Amino acid sequence: MSNIKLFEHRQIRSHWDAEEEKWYFSIVDVISVLTDQPNSLGARNYWKVLKHRLRKEGNESVTNCNQLKMQSADGKFYKTDVADTEQLLRLIQSIPSPKAEPFKQWLAKTGYERIEESQNPELSIDRAMENYLKLGYSKNWINQRLKSIEVRKELTDEWEERGVKKGQEFATLTDIITKGWSGKTVKEYKQHKNLKKENLRDNMTNLELVLNMLAEASTKEISKEKKPKNFDESKLIAKQGGDIAGNTRKAIEAKTGKQIVSQQNAKALKTANKKSLNPPKK
Repeated sequence: MSNIKLFEHRQIRSHWDAEEEKWYFSIVDVISVLTDQPNSLGARNYWKVLKHRLRKEGNESVTNCNQLKMQSADGKFYKTDVADTEQLLRLIQSIPSPKAEPFKQWLAKTGYERIEESQNPELSIDRAMENYLKLGYSKNWINQRLKSIEVRKELTDEWEERGVKKGQEFATLTDIITKGWSGKTVKEYKQHKNLKKENLRDNMTNLELVLNMLAEASTKEISKEKKPKNFDESKLIAKQGGDIAGNTRKAIEAKTGKQIVSQQNAKALKTANKKSLNPPKK
């Protein structure tokens, strides 16, 4: 199970291995947080140099890390160096940072929370809600976003059952669905919202999220009925699901005279939320 963890409002890609019962974290993301690197390129270069130095010192326990496919800023999945909690604790010792101790405490808390969530799954939803609130989103938007995560998971489970491969094939089908309902590929959509590393869905308005959910839910239902035998058949179904939501978007726009695919991003959404919470004094 892959997701995003937050440390001091900074995103760290993580993966829970249910078989090993341990977390794996993106090393580049951790380095970016600890060294205040402004972009992933700086963190990757830092890790490259550090890994070379640690190997020369014979510190193989840290540098012999696993690789997992994790979603990058462009929406695609790439092999990423990851470390478990024990490896990260050793790695942190080699990175001079005032955030080292707070990060160690965060790691311990993350592990404990996973044990709690395995016993009570509702806690994971509560914590996701808490994280989005900390980032400044409204409760109404968060409810839509959490629902969109559920719908997306149901769709990807269906894809896996039909033999669709994670990574490029997932990204291709997502592009087809997004193009079908919004008129834009994921890349074009992010450019429209002036996004780079940010998650597209975290920058959608409520109505954009609803239409995206309709597209993905429709695709899942059609796939369950049609039972596609290969990737090409899944692509046709993805277009059908996207077109259903696309027709709904066009109908709403025709009635309201307003464009649904917005240039608003998370910054604008959060600003609007603050204004609604703190209306101007008369």
